[in-house]
Amino acid sequence: MTTDLTPRPPATRRAGRGGFLATLRAEWTKFRTVRGWVLAVAAAVLVTIAVGLLGTAAPGPGGPGTGPVAYPKGPGGEAVNDNFYLVHKELTGDGGLTVALRSLTGVADTGIGEAPTEGAQPWAKAGIIMKESLTQGSPYAAVMATGGHGVRMQADFTRDTAGPSGAVAEDAARWLRLVRSGDRLTGYASADGSRWTEIDSVELPGLPRTVRAGFFAASPQAMQDTAAGTGFGPAVATGVFGAPDLAGDWSGGAWSGTQVGGDAGTSGSYSGTTRGGFTQAGDGFTVTGAGDIAPVVGGPVMGGGYSVENFLVGTFAGLVVLIAVGTAFITGEYRTGLLRTTVTAIPSRGRVLGAKALVVGGVAFAVGMAAAAITLPIGERGALGRGFRVFPVTSATELRVVVGTGLLCATVAVLALGVGTLLRRSATAVALVVASIVLPFLLATSGVLPPGASEWLLRVTPAAGFAVQQTLPYYAQVLSVYEPATGYYPLAPWVGFSVLLGYAALAFGLAVVRLRGRDV
Repeated sequence: MTTDLTPRPPATRRAGRGGFLATLRAEWTKFRTVRGWVLAVAAAVLVTIAVGLLGTAAPGPGGPGTGPVAYPKGPGGEAVNDNFYLVHKELTGDGGLTVALRSLTGVADTGIGEAPTEGAQPWAKAGIIMKESLTQGSPYAAVMATGGHGVRMQADFTRDTAGPSGAVAEDAARWLRLVRSGDRLTGYASADGSRWTEIDSVELPGLPRTVRAGFFAASPQAMQDTAAGTGFGPAVATGVFGAPDLAGDWSGGAWSGTQVGGDAGTSGSYSGTTRGGFTQAGDGFTVTGAGDIAPVVGGPVMGGGYSVENFLVGTFAGLVVLIAVGTAFITGEYRTGLLRTTVTAIPSRGRVLGAKALVVGGVAFAVGMAAAAITLPIGERGALGRGFRVFPVTSATELRVVVGTGLLCATVAVLALGVGTLLRRSATAVALVVASIVLPFLLATSGVLPPGASEWLLRVTPAAGFAVQQTLPYYAQVLSVYEPATGYYPLAPWVGFSVLLGYAALAFGLAVVRLRGRDV
């Protein structure tokens, strides 16, 4: 009798790619054959959708038959305020406008029963502008003085360039100049009308040959600290202009005055003061206006509208379910002894845990993606149908939110798996992960904590990962309440997600080390 002594393939070869795929297939089979886990996954999708839609199901401001209400959109597709008083003529072809702004003043409401306060708001503005048309959201470039931030050149709502600093006063006028050459508009400022400083030069592709140009004034609402928190009151700004110096082909006749737009929830008029108007004395003009020419940033100035992340508020509820599933996927095997059988058949414990992470992470990713992809269009249509404004975002931003929600869920599930491996007890692991992710999120966004504490929670805890769902931008030139309670996260979307990813990687790495170093 002979014996075949042909050597077996090395263990490292058996543990290669085919070995890992076999392990992954085995872990997937375990997951899908446990009815409780499958039902929990379905519940996570449903609860995410239900809580998100119920949270935005309030009756709208419009009555029956009220159509959708949308924010005006700027050239880049962003939501904008485009509300100001304009004194204008038509400019055809190349040309320019130069004028001295001799003063900038303002008045604001401070509260019911109190006298209005004098003084221009920090971002009140008066200056000169060239705009494609009087339609809200149309392209423009403008040179202006502000109440507290010096001279600026702004264009197409999101572009803001600082010019000379200092306030405008009767003894400190500002000369402003805006020159068009084709699609390029260049802004200048001067303290004496002789020596000029170029502020910025912008390209407005497709600008028509004939544009509207002239003087404008606008003022965002005044920010007020009240017993109930930060509030806003209506304000107006008034600019006094000298005689304009026109270059190029301007339309003849008198200057026209137009209130562009309404107020988009950002400004208004207090009792006895009109929203805007102008007077002409000799060759000079006095222009009064309210509103703003700026992007809508969210927070109180949204005027009761919804942002995309409002429809995803149910994510925290779905995460609680996924955390329970992620921990049970390992602690259940500890409890039943199945893990001992698994590591006997597959000695590479790191490979086992890696396969579990891919399974539970992949399932959670699908849950988050599906829930977000279903909730967003339904929530948006429902809100618009009830007369609410919905903050518009680009297709790329919406895709990032949907994919980001999937990644958020996947990362949290892997974090739960790692913590479950370390603690071996489902209840303790679930409580710890929920306390580190969901609890900080609820505390930070509910407004029960001071803004500084809320920002701290969303910077250093795993709850920072919720930033991946944020669509509300921050613009330094727009006055708002940039706090977690009003929808803002202190970290950029992918930076916040990286914080969560770091926690998950740490927990998983420690879990691998711990699993390799102790009996199961």
